[in-house]
Amino acid sequence: HDALPISSTFKICNSLIGLETGVIKDGNFVIPWDSVKRPNPKWNQDHDLKLAFKNSTVWYYRELARRVGGEKMKFWLDKAEYGNADTSGGVDLFWLKGGLRVTPEQQIEFLKRLRNNKLPFSKRSVDIVKKIMIAKDTLNYVVRAKTGWSDEEKRIVGWYVGYIEKNNNVYYFANCIQSSDLYHKDFGRARTEIAYRILNDLKVTKE
Repeated sequence: HDALPISSTFKICNSLIGLETGVIKDGNFVIPWDSVKRPNPKWNQDHDLKLAFKNSTVWYYRELARRVGGEKMKFWLDKAEYGNADTSGGVDLFWLKGGLRVTPEQQIEFLKRLRNNKLPFSKRSVDIVKKIMIAKDTLNYVVRAKTGWSDEEKRIVGWYVGYIEKNNNVYYFANCIQSSDLYHKDFGRARTEIAYRILNDLKVTKE
């Protein structure tokens, strides 16, 4: 499989690095909004880590990365063996417009190590990130996941990656879709919908 731009799925790793380096204290750590109006109205307010993950708030994570700094960021990407670990393109942009690339297999591999506490981060950092990753919590199963969206010159790339815990079983998924229609109105929704349709067909997320 091609290595692809990673976009907002990097927020899983970025959160771990922020916590591990002490730049962020916990899930309630607030970074104040800089008052710059952005196209997504949800972003125009102060955010803590929980909300920034939920809203996929780009400015929060760019500021987090700046506070971590280039050297530490590279150190942790190498240590965690995250994608191609390429931080070229700027400390606050490398996962958006820079050199960081990942394959769907690498996404799954990273999620497995996260789930099994096999990453080089403390249990505390991992537990906080697992908590903020919860996308669905039902009586039968829990979904932990993250979306991603990358605009390139001639295509858009959409991600939905995560894992589901159900009856002592774990199911990992990495859905990656691409389109050359740069203004496709259903693209954002399709990332998650396709994943859940497949998971429903496989009876993983059926109630």
